[in-house]
Amino acid sequence: MLCASELIPAFTHEARILFIGDSITDMNRGRSADPNHILGHSYVFIIAARNGAAFPESKLDFVNRGVSGNTVLDLEKRWKQDVLDLKPDVLSILIGANDFGKNVPPDQYGKVYDKLITEAKAANPNLKLVLCAPFLKPTGEIPENMRKMQEIVAALAEKHGAAFVNLQPVFDKAAKRAPADYWVWDTVHPTYRGHQLLADEWERAVREYFGAGQKTATKKTAE
Repeated sequence: MLCASELIPAFTHEARILFIGDSITDMNRGRSADPNHILGHSYVFIIAARNGAAFPESKLDFVNRGVSGNTVLDLEKRWKQDVLDLKPDVLSILIGANDFGKNVPPDQYGKVYDKLITEAKAANPNLKLVLCAPFLKPTGEIPENMRKMQEIVAALAEKHGAAFVNLQPVFDKAAKRAPADYWVWDTVHPTYRGHQLLADEWERAVREYFGAGQKTATKKTAE
């Protein structure tokens, strides 16, 4: 996908789209208002650049609140400041790589994750949610705890009515076309090519989920 031909259904006029997570989202984003660096150079930048350029009349506001090294427990500490106080219309979450690396128990991961989503929905009942499953470099069998966290995110997306971005299969498939290092340079951090894959899958999943919802709503209204 090289350009956006249609506005993503979740992106309403003047929508604020907030991305939160760890270093995969952060990617050296600026901590000031400097527009050259404020979004970093992750999948967030790709999504924002593509849609911001294609639909300037929509006045979309893209916000990056990824912080390198964060676990879901760290998100909990800054949730009010970096999510609730910013009042997003669309909230995208990608967290879990460090939870896996720092041995956060999957049950605790899921419990805190669920709590944060519940708080965000309470603050904005019309909030559109996008939950991205954590992933690892496709070099073999996925460890049990990572697999459990991926399943937890899928279940939370179902529970909370969120678009689910399933990233592990994307990188597994890509590794059949080129070596895993081509897409993910260490264990969890995508290369610029990997970030393009992530951005494309994010848009595909979000378009499919919210587009289907809109069509269903339109059909029910017509009936």
